[in-house]
Amino acid sequence: MTEQSPDSATQPPSEFHAPADPNPAEASPATEMSPETAPEAPQDPIALLTAEVDKWKDLAYRSQAELDNFRKRSAREAQETRAYANTDLLRALLPIMDNFEMGLEAARAESEKSMIFMGMSMVQRQIADFLRDMGVTEVESLGKAFDPNLHDAVSTEATAEHAEGTILRVTRRGFRLKDRLLRPTSVIVAGPVA
Repeated sequence: MTEQSPDSATQPPSEFHAPADPNPAEASPATEMSPETAPEAPQDPIALLTAEVDKWKDLAYRSQAELDNFRKRSAREAQETRAYANTDLLRALLPIMDNFEMGLEAARAESEKSMIFMGMSMVQRQIADFLRDMGVTEVESLGKAFDPNLHDAVSTEATAEHAEGTILRVTRRGFRLKDRLLRPTSVIVAGPVA
């Protein structure tokens, strides 16, 4: 039998192994992972919930603002609808008023003291008061410059007494309902002298 020599049993092996690291969480700088390969660090759940709450708050504020704008727009449109609801009725009443005024002028020519003329005058005042209460005003035109937005030129008349484009006569009165034109004024306009 061969015996081992006592020297070989007491000698350490030729390769030396370092003891295992007792704290594996601490890694040396050489063995750290790069940011690209490192797994995402878990996010704070409170921060995630706070961000979610902020997102929903922002959405609620935006929705509230949109609702407020919608209410204001609806109220404005309803007010405008009420203000101009009678437009068609008033526009249809204007030719009737024109014919009534022609009849009033014929009654005046016959006699201003007749009962027919007095009765027609009272009705004409009532119509004028009604139109004024509804917000209808006459477009002032005589002697003013021609405006195609307000006037309808039926003819021109050469004259040296007035500047070109001045309204000489009104053949049919025009009216506005508040700030909208109900009917343009039919006018005769001063033209160039030949």
